[in-house]
Amino acid sequence: MSTFFLEETMSSIVYAPSLLLLIFFLIKFYYSTRPSSKINLPPSPPKLPVIGNIHQLGAVLHRSLDYLSKRYGGPLTLIHLGSVSAVIISSAEAAREIMKTQDLTFATRPEVRRWRQILYDLKEVSVAPYGENWRQYKSIMVLNFLSKSKVESYREVREEEMAIGVEKIKKSCDLQEAVDLSDLFLTLTNDVVCRVTFGKKYSEGESGRKFKKMLKEFWDVLSELNFEDIIPWLGIVDRLRGVSGRVVKVAKDLDEFLDGLVEERLRKHSAGGGGDADGREDFLEILLKIQKENTNSVLDRDAIKGLLLDVYTAGTDTTATVLEWAFAELLKQPEILKKVQDEVRTILHNKKEITQQDIDNMTYLKAVIKETLRLHPPAPTLIPRASSQDAKVMGYNIMKGTRIIINGWAIQRDPKVWDEADEFKPERFLESAIDYKGHDFDFIPFGAGRRGCPGMAFAIAIDEHVLVNLLHKFDWELPNGEKGEDLDMEELPGITVHKKVPLLVMAKQFSS
Repeated sequence: MSTFFLEETMSSIVYAPSLLLLIFFLIKFYYSTRPSSKINLPPSPPKLPVIGNIHQLGAVLHRSLDYLSKRYGGPLTLIHLGSVSAVIISSAEAAREIMKTQDLTFATRPEVRRWRQILYDLKEVSVAPYGENWRQYKSIMVLNFLSKSKVESYREVREEEMAIGVEKIKKSCDLQEAVDLSDLFLTLTNDVVCRVTFGKKYSEGESGRKFKKMLKEFWDVLSELNFEDIIPWLGIVDRLRGVSGRVVKVAKDLDEFLDGLVEERLRKHSAGGGGDADGREDFLEILLKIQKENTNSVLDRDAIKGLLLDVYTAGTDTTATVLEWAFAELLKQPEILKKVQDEVRTILHNKKEITQQDIDNMTYLKAVIKETLRLHPPAPTLIPRASSQDAKVMGYNIMKGTRIIINGWAIQRDPKVWDEADEFKPERFLESAIDYKGHDFDFIPFGAGRRGCPGMAFAIAIDEHVLVNLLHKFDWELPNGEKGEDLDMEELPGITVHKKVPLLVMAKQFSS
C-alpha cells in the first residue's frame, strides 16, 4: 500500500505542472476569445452548447423569431445558430439602419454552401455576394426582363393564361364543383412566368408533373435545416439524413432541364429561328443575344442558367401566395369582398377588355393587395444579409460576418405602428401614402435598398390582373355552407408561406 501511495504521489508531482500549465492556457484562451467589455452586443436568449438557439426555432420561422425578440431582445436580438451568429431585426427603425443608412455594409449575403451547389456557384442575383458581378447580373435582369416597359409587354401573356384559368373555373361552375384556388394560382403564375422566361409552359402532362415535382424538391432542400453551414463538424448528419444527396440530385435535375432548354434554343438558332412559339422574345432569347453580342460579358453558360432559374423561382411561388392569402382574407370577411367587387364591377361595367388605366383607378383593390402584403408577406424574413465589416446599429455592435435576419412579418404587425395590427383592414391604406416600394420601412414585403426585390412590378402586375378578373367574372363563397370564421388560416412552413390547407371555393358566374 505504501508503494502504491508513493507512486501516486510521484505521479501527482510530475503531472501537477502540466495540469497547471493547461489550466493557465485555458484561462488565457477564455479571456482572449470572450467579447471585450467595450463591445455592446444586442440582447440574446440563453443558449445551449454546440447548437446555440436552434432548439428555440419552431417550424414557422418568422413566428419563432418574433417570440424570441419580444421575450429576450427588442429591435435587435442576437441569436446563435450553431457556430453562426445572427441578429434578428424587428423594428422599422432598425430596418432603416440596415437597408438604408448602412445599406452598403449589409448589402452582401452570407456564405451558404447549399446555395452555391444549386444556384450555379451564385452566378445570379438573389443570393449572390455583393460585388461587380452581382451588379452586372442585376443590371441585365432589370433592364431586359423587369423594366416597366418589359412588364407591360407581357400583358398579352397574362391575358391569355388568365383566359385559360377562367375557363377552368367555368367548368367547375357547370359541374358545381369546388375550385382549388391554391392550385389554380400556382399553375397560372407558373405558366405566365414560364412563357416569358423560357418561351413555353410546363404545367400539363408528364413533363408538367416532373417539372412541378422538381421545383417542389428545389424549395424543400432550400428550406431544410443545413448542419454543414452552421455546425461544420456535424455535416455528417446532413449526409446521414440524406439531405446532401437530395441537394446533389436537385442541382443535377435542374441543370439537365435548363441545359436542355439552352441547347434546344441554340439548335433553333442554327435552323434560323428564335424566340418562343409565338415569335416573342423571351428572357432566354435575350440572354443568348447579350452573350453573342458581348464576348466580354459575365454571361457564360452557367450564368444564363442561373439567371433563368432566378427569375422563374422568384416569380412563381411568391406571386401565387399573395393571391392565395388575398382571396382567403376576402372570403373571411364577406363585407370587404363585396366592397372590392363593387368597385371592380363599377369601373369595368360591361367592358370586354381590362386596361391598366382601369386597374389604376381601383384604389380599394390596390388597398386589398397592400393589406395582404402587410399581413402575409410572401417571404416573411426576407433573404438573410451579412455584415461585410464591424458596424454599430442603434448603439449595438454587429461583428463582421454576422447574419442579419429582417423579420418583415413582425415589423409589419408592430402594434406601435399599425392600428389593430393583426386585423385585415384595407381601409388603412386609402388615406395613407405608405407604399411597398422600399421607402417606408414599416412596410417592406419586397425589402429595400440595394438588395430589394427587383421583380416587384412584375409580381404586382400578375396579382392585380388575376384579382380583377376573378372578382369581376365570378361570385365566391366557401363550400358546404362554411362561414368566413371557419376558414383555416394556418401557415405552411417554408421560405415562402402558403396556407397549410388548400383554398377550396365555390364559384358562380356573374352576369351584370
